Amino acid sequence: MDRRQFLQGIGAFAATAGISSSVMAASADQPRFLLVFLRGGYDASHLLVPVSSSFYYESRPNIAIPRPSERPESALALNADWGLHPALRDTMLPLFQQGELSFIPFAGTDDLTRSHFETQDSIELGQALNGKRDFHSGFLNRLAAVIQPQQPMQCMAFTDQLPLIFQGDARVANLALKNPAKMQIDQRQSQIIRDMYQKSRLQDAVTEGFNVRADVMRELQEEMNSANRNAISTKGFALEAQRIARLMREKYALGFIDVGGWDTHVDQGSSKGTLANKFEELGKGLQTFREEMGGQWKNTTVVVISEFGRTFRENGKRGTDHGHGSVYWVLGGCVKGGKIAGDQQQLTASTLFQNRDYPVLNEYRAVLGGMFARMYGLSDSQLAQVFGGVRPRDLHLI
Repeated sequence: MDRRQFLQGIGAFAATAGISSSVMAASADQPRFLLVFLRGGYDASHLLVPVSSSFYYESRPNIAIPRPSERPESALALNADWGLHPALRDTMLPLFQQGELSFIPFAGTDDLTRSHFETQDSIELGQALNGKRDFHSGFLNRLAAVIQPQQPMQCMAFTDQLPLIFQGDARVANLALKNPAKMQIDQRQSQIIRDMYQKSRLQDAVTEGFNVRADVMRELQEEMNSANRNAISTKGFALEAQRIARLMREKYALGFIDVGGWDTHVDQGSSKGTLANKFEELGKGLQTFREEMGGQWKNTTVVVISEFGRTFRENGKRGTDHGHGSVYWVLGGCVKGGKIAGDQQQLTASTLFQNRDYPVLNEYRAVLGGMFARMYGLSDSQLAQVFGGVRPRDLHLI
């Protein structure tokens, strides 16, 4: 293993974050916030089905989700205009009915590139599109600097690399939990890395980074032993969500996780199929997160977003292409749910954006800014540090 691979093994814990292993855990009554980023641009019209729009059914002759009925493959009625994908019948529908889940259609960014990478970067930065942008300043990092300037280790990116959204001046750790039992570097290699940076300006950061990593691994060991006795009933994202919840319940107040595979150009499926399976797994993961949070669920907000939606019309390969507006999920024990929130409009051929996509009526920085103001009691000047030049919108979801 060469020097570059060693450093990749440490990740942002050491060489880039400069974190401290001695910082106190988040207090029991501190708000918990988790952002789930669906990378690939998921088809929002498959999730939140515009059941009152005849144009939707004309536009998707092969993949449309049937209108609500007694049939199991039909959309699950949420109100007169919207239905939920049937793959979420047992997970997200009960949360909506209990008032712990809402959806925000026509949500997103004003970025029009329809490029995965450019739009993801744009959202993670949370900066104005028409000015000079700082690619070392993500909006969750700025939020962390505002809400907990003295306790940076209450933030965690549950990812292989420190994502753009968490880069900046505030110290943030990252650790992927897909397979925490498989250490990328062993004890001998760890010592070699420490020796490599001895007497350098990064010596303390490297040492403290390894300490934090070891601390998290110890916390997970008990759960992993339980998992070996078949205690975990779901797979994939649900397993990772359980581990994230365990850490956020006890220590971390601000978290980020991304889930890939949402770029469905071909054979997307309808009530069954590729996208339905992904919705089912995601729903189970979020349900598992809720259950594992226990009493802390009452202080928790989870927001699920994607870089953009998909084209309203299906393509020739029974899939959908890159779009614009999306649907955001907002769930949690402190969420005023059971509603479809934000500005909306009828879906017809004349109301589509550029004759192909959902328009963006609920700009993401304004929407998130309104939530952060409610959650953390932020002043206008504090919100300006997170989303400069944006007037927050309170959708009364918190």
